[in-house]
Amino acid sequence: MFAVLKTGGKQYTVRAGDILRVEKLDAIAGQKVQFNDILVLGGDTMTVGAPLVVGAAVQAEVIDQIKADKVINYVKRRRKHSSQRTRGHRQQLTLLRVTEILAAGAEGSGVAAATGTAAARRAAHNAAPAPKTEEAPAKPKRSAKKAEAAAQE
Repeated sequence: MFAVLKTGGKQYTVRAGDILRVEKLDAIAGQKVQFNDILVLGGDTMTVGAPLVVGAAVQAEVIDQIKADKVINYVKRRRKHSSQRTRGHRQQLTLLRVTEILAAGAEGSGVAAATGTAAARRAAHNAAPAPKTEEAPAKPKRSAKKAEAAAQE
């Protein structure tokens, strides 16, 4: 049995036992995560979602948080400027081992859904607004001339 799942803006075809490198997830090594965005389930019969297969999921175990190979960007301007710039980047990834593909019953599995770090930050930011402190209402400020005129009366 195989499944096509969507995570981090990409689609992956997986089978039980496969090892994946996906965009960084908010999980630690040894934790089980579940992908609920399943586009296609295959095997004896093929199920294509419209757009997702309802009740299907892929469960995986987090092996490690890793970094990809360095990608180097080199920019050089020609002629009299003699300007050049080199920048490197290493994308953060999560290494996963697919343990199980569920065709139905994903809601009652009890495994936490896989979320990316950006989604986790947004959820934490939106869920708990900062508590407001009780402050005295601000007094309106007077200009120096108005303060003198009020003092003379």
